[in-house]
Amino acid sequence: MELRTLRYFVAVAEELHFGRAATRLHMSQPPLSRAIRQLEGEVGATLLDRSPAGVTLTPVGAVLLEEARALLDRAERLRVRVAAAAGAATLTVGILGDGGDRAALRLADSYRRRHPRVEVRVRETDLTDPTCGLHAGLVDVALTRAPFDETGLRVHEVRADPVGALLRADDPLAGRAQLKLADLTDRRWFRFPEGTDPRWQAYWNGGESREGPVVRAVQECQQAVLWNGTIGLAPLVHRPTRGLAVVPLSDMPPSRVVVAWNEGDTNPLIRSFAEIATAAHRA
Repeated sequence: MELRTLRYFVAVAEELHFGRAATRLHMSQPPLSRAIRQLEGEVGATLLDRSPAGVTLTPVGAVLLEEARALLDRAERLRVRVAAAAGAATLTVGILGDGGDRAALRLADSYRRRHPRVEVRVRETDLTDPTCGLHAGLVDVALTRAPFDETGLRVHEVRADPVGALLRADDPLAGRAQLKLADLTDRRWFRFPEGTDPRWQAYWNGGESREGPVVRAVQECQQAVLWNGTIGLAPLVHRPTRGLAVVPLSDMPPSRVVVAWNEGDTNPLIRSFAEIATAAHRA
């Protein structure tokens, strides 16, 4: 019984769908189905009931799922400890410098407690690179915000933040309890430089092409609004500087805080980082 096969089984058991599990594992469905049938042959029992209505766990499958999760977690911890003992355990983390991650201290404390011998190197990037250097190979893992080009990356959501319009506090719209994007149609917006990821640019421009000053950092966004009366979007968790206000937008999808890493990277420190980041951001 191989660890790889157990990982396949856990994915199918959690998704309860071979197609979704295959997508999650970045493989095609036929070899996944063959691996599960082989595992059932090794166990000598049916692990999953297949029917037109979907996939369900058998009682034997439920027991194996619990044990497989524990075994895989133990194997991951073993790899991390061996790497740390060898003195080769380092992790380069890219962090988006958006100024609004209040869970950063919880994340740092939790990661240090679990991996006290791992050296964590942090690379903070501005708002023009939402992958924080992943595509350029500058970091191992990124704690950032979606959307962006996910080609070759694995992306795991840890939190979703409502978004609002960033305005001067004396703006006529600042007194509203809620706004819609249509209320902001005729205004000048701050925007990111040419060459910025188009998915990222489109989201923070409300899906429209905008005119206004070019910015690269959160402080520049706020100063553009404060000095020029332009507007833009910001997560509601951000605390705007004095003289500014953030009004919730009812028709704007939330900003997703995510952990992202390269698809082919099997470094267990990255998976551990994703798990700890999820717990820290949902605490």
